[in-house]
Amino acid sequence: MRKLISLEIRKHKLAGMLKGVLIANLAILAFMILVVFIDGSEFTTYPEVFEGLYISIRGTFIIFASALLSRLIIDEYKNNTMTLLFTYPISRMKLMYAKLIIVLLFTFVNIIVSNIVLGAIIVGINGFTNAIHGEITSNLLISELIKTGASAIYAAGIGLIPLYVGMRRKSVPATIVSAVLIVTLISSGSGEFRLGDLALVSVSLGLLGIAIAYLSIRGVERDDVA
Repeated sequence: MRKLISLEIRKHKLAGMLKGVLIANLAILAFMILVVFIDGSEFTTYPEVFEGLYISIRGTFIIFASALLSRLIIDEYKNNTMTLLFTYPISRMKLMYAKLIIVLLFTFVNIIVSNIVLGAIIVGINGFTNAIHGEITSNLLISELIKTGASAIYAAGIGLIPLYVGMRRKSVPATIVSAVLIVTLISSGSGEFRLGDLALVSVSLGLLGIAIAYLSIRGVERDDVA
């Protein structure tokens, strides 16, 4: 499986997406600097800053996941290159699992790394500006790391939900638009409440994404994809 994943990464030149990841993170950082250190009216404490940072990163990489699903799966069905792949002496299910694992790991790892790196940069900037009230304590860091890790797992699952739309319509735009709608839904709310902050909602959507992924590919061993 590891070799198959590596081959998929090289074939689709997914290392090139790291440039997009860097640009997205710089955009998120610029936005956070604007609202925290320049405007100064949106976030005033570290928990609020970390929450705003996570919401931005989560939404960004759920949309990235839909783009990755489009490249790895939807495009290959749309262009009939999947038919050629299925003639290789490799289990169809194993091939599809490799593609889904890439999407899951990409989403999970980038959410974790982006939160840690951008959070550290913001904390460093605040050391000079003191725009954020409160102190960074070990309890706060542990709590935020646990929350980020758990939420990244849910978000990785949620990132698979657009596969349902993509597989039905064989459409890249529809796949990405559905991801945007999902991000809008889980980020919606009023005041300090957001739908995506509810653990039950996040867990349910994450499990729904895993279920959708399985149901979308379970018939590939017997289906004619031409």
